[in-house]
Amino acid sequence: MIDDPLGPLDPDFAASFQRDDRRPPCQLYVISPLDVGGGFPDRLARALDAGPVAAFQFRVKDVDQHSAARLAEPLQRICADREVAFIVNDSVSLAKRLGADGVHLGQEDGDAREARVVLGPEVQIGVTCHDSRHLAMEAGEAGADYVAFGAFYPTGTKTVQHRPEPVILSWWSALFELPSVAIGGITPDNAAPLIAAGADFIAASHAIWGGDEAAAIKAFAAVLDGRRG
Repeated sequence: MIDDPLGPLDPDFAASFQRDDRRPPCQLYVISPLDVGGGFPDRLARALDAGPVAAFQFRVKDVDQHSAARLAEPLQRICADREVAFIVNDSVSLAKRLGADGVHLGQEDGDAREARVVLGPEVQIGVTCHDSRHLAMEAGEAGADYVAFGAFYPTGTKTVQHRPEPVILSWWSALFELPSVAIGGITPDNAAPLIAAGADFIAASHAIWGGDEAAAIKAFAAVLDGRRG
């Protein structure tokens, strides 16, 4: 856990928290698997046609930028055709090359201020803040458009070093207008507490691509609509 200079959160706050209905309803933020070649474009189209998705994050590793751009282009078109924001993970330069709708920065991927200079005022910039309120406030001050907290649940998508409690979403939602994204091991079966805690977006990857992507999107839509969970 990151040493947060703000100190521990009061666990009773989450129990008393009421989601602010003036905020937009929580939405789904889809993250790609690492393998987006082959028939993945068809899977993406099928997923996005199955239910509402706010954003798609293009996340690949260990490929050069030319190869990444080649893989991204058909996926970006699919998102554009469906008015789904196309977000590039980690790389400001790739986001600029593609004219992406946004970039998502980890703590080691650069500063939001520097990204804004490169990408301009209209591009969405998100920042991973793990379990730290301090990092989240710094990201907001640096001009981020959203902050991401997690991992809330065990996940095989990446190595987990930080495990926040849902109360951090409640605290953030109560004090800041800037949207928050909940990430890490989220499925249709465990998403409801994070939505109730105040997440503006729930991010999912394996829960979608590890099986029938259309069925998963529909199941998430049911949770977001309050029809289950």
